[in-house]
Amino acid sequence: MSVIQLHDKKFTPYLTASQIDIEIKRIAAEINESYKDKKPLFIAILNGSFMFASDLFKELTIDVEICFIKLASYKGTKSTGQVITSIGLDATLKDRHVVVIEDIVDTGKTMNEFLPQLKNQSPASLKIATLLHKPDALIYPIHLDYIGFNVPNKFLLGFGLDYDGFGRNLKEIYQLIEAE
Repeated sequence: MSVIQLHDKKFTPYLTASQIDIEIKRIAAEINESYKDKKPLFIAILNGSFMFASDLFKELTIDVEICFIKLASYKGTKSTGQVITSIGLDATLKDRHVVVIEDIVDTGKTMNEFLPQLKNQSPASLKIATLLHKPDALIYPIHLDYIGFNVPNKFLLGFGLDYDGFGRNLKEIYQLIEAE
């Protein structure tokens, strides 16, 4: 891994593909144990969680279903402060065990606005699995059930995370190099 450039920004390596894989396997093992007889429904938040969701699903050995919803609050390297829903949820949640899959939870605003919509549908249980969590950025009191990495409050790129649409395809995670 070496420094890369996207648009006008440079990024330095932060997490290797191997480190990410180890954490995904650990999370999957926990979920396999917690839901072994429950047939949970996973809701993957697009666009960012697609790589995490895909790799997580490859490690799950229990009966599971998945659906996708598109929520967004970022433009460039900053949060817009508004959560935009582009694709709606089409699965019935009543009495289902639901696990939301997120790529990253930073301020918690997206989950703070989305979780009440899910709770209104009376799921049997509702949990959140996130690959990355920025505890220093958290503003809203969101409980995360499965966390891959606690990361600093820096802009990250790769493994589903983008900078103005690019970089999602990187199998590693990079950190923005701040201008001096």
